[in-house]
Amino acid sequence: MPQILALTGNEAVAYAMKQINPDVVAAYPITPQTSMMQKFADFVAGGEVDSEMVLVESEHSAMSATLGAQAAGARSMTATSACGLALMFEILYIASSYRLPIVMPVVNRALSGPINIQGDHSDTMGVRDAGWIHIFSENAQEAYENTLQAIRIAEHPEVLTPVMVTLDGFIISHGVETVTIFDDDKAKKFVGEYKPRYTLLDTKKPLTLGALNFSDFYFEHKATQLEAFNKSAGVILDVGREFKKTFNSTECYEFFEAYKMDDAEFAVVVLGSTAGSVRMVVDDLRSRGVAAGMIKLRVFRPFPHEELAKALKGLKACAVMDRSIAYGGDGGPVHIEVRSALYGIHPAPMMCNYIYGLGGKPIEPEHILSVFDDLKEAVVKKSFKRRVGYLNLKE
Repeated sequence: MPQILALTGNEAVAYAMKQINPDVVAAYPITPQTSMMQKFADFVAGGEVDSEMVLVESEHSAMSATLGAQAAGARSMTATSACGLALMFEILYIASSYRLPIVMPVVNRALSGPINIQGDHSDTMGVRDAGWIHIFSENAQEAYENTLQAIRIAEHPEVLTPVMVTLDGFIISHGVETVTIFDDDKAKKFVGEYKPRYTLLDTKKPLTLGALNFSDFYFEHKATQLEAFNKSAGVILDVGREFKKTFNSTECYEFFEAYKMDDAEFAVVVLGSTAGSVRMVVDDLRSRGVAAGMIKLRVFRPFPHEELAKALKGLKACAVMDRSIAYGGDGGPVHIEVRSALYGIHPAPMMCNYIYGLGGKPIEPEHILSVFDDLKEAVVKKSFKRRVGYLNLKE
């Protein structure tokens, strides 16, 4: 029977890892991820998993150990945050180019400097083109369920691509919520047994990893990798549908949740924990006769350009909220993607971008309400005060 427990987001993901029962887990502490691996270490110490837990000397080593174990045929996981993810940078690209289906929870946190240990999306946005699938979570329940699904997505024979499952630092990772933990046997059956297509230890099928590719084959290698990555879109939807049916889940496990978008005139595009606050503001505006809506992105890589354009094309105006900055770009990373998706769409909504919440800066309902006010004003005046603006920024 499912259990309803009071858990932090980090603990919820640790429970998912317990049910996945990976063969190898490499661990290195970093705030605010540390308590996730501490909880999983409890499961290891209690004999509740068969995992070989490897304590390494850095995050670079954690990803290196995970990569080596996965290449040898072991289902392998690790987890990190912020500067730890940045230290893994080199090995992230190697893992994806080797087509190793590693699943790594990432607790989103600001990058130095100045030093800041609180939540924003700068870390995973900084590695958005490393060849990993990116799945965002709104709350602890989603973080738990996304982690279970990520294994199936990554290990699909037509995908074989690593996955990052993200959860906002402290807001989700350390906030306590009621989380439904599914029956162990049912969860393990859904995840299934890992059956690697190739391993370094299979002497009947010799395999080379770490080969040198010059101009004669490198391009072909990357094009093949991208082809598999693009196939992940269909697999993400298939796994989500199977998950909902298996566990009778009410969560949205498509590329994004379209909340009250059927007749919306104004909408906000957001990802992560802020979606809960936006949903509340949308409900309040609807009660006052404003046709407000929300798109909560769940899958950032692969980015659902066509599906998102279809969902947004009927709006009068929309705003994209970014919890990170793309320095020198057209606003934040999500804004750049959404704006690109709408290119050539007629009629296209008026569009603006708001950077918010960097370094854990609070985002309150009144800030989100001001975004909708700006959208309505822009439609009347046919222009925005600022096409890229900030929320809750001290002048």
